[in-house]
Amino acid sequence: MSRLPWGKLGLFAGGVLFGTAGIKILSSQDAKKCYTNATAAVLRAKDSVMDTVTTVRENCDDILSDAKEINAERAAADDRNVIGDAAEIADASAEATEE
Repeated sequence: MSRLPWGKLGLFAGGVLFGTAGIKILSSQDAKKCYTNATAAVLRAKDSVMDTVTTVRENCDDILSDAKEINAERAAADDRNVIGDAAEIADASAEATEE
């Protein structure tokens, strides 16, 4: 004679009962209101985050354009220095040949 595993059968029956009750609770009108409010809160948070991302992106664009302008000014200054140095060398060379 085999013994029935009453403990395991009880756990299975409890799980089925809990699952059935859980489905009823999760599909109730109150649960739907809760899901709706939670979804609305998530959408508000998303809008807030996207506003912050837009602000940060705009600031990054400003920083990038300012940095490019600074580098362009430095490059122009370096070019002026190179041209000035070349002119000094040419003047020195011309003076040396005159002597």
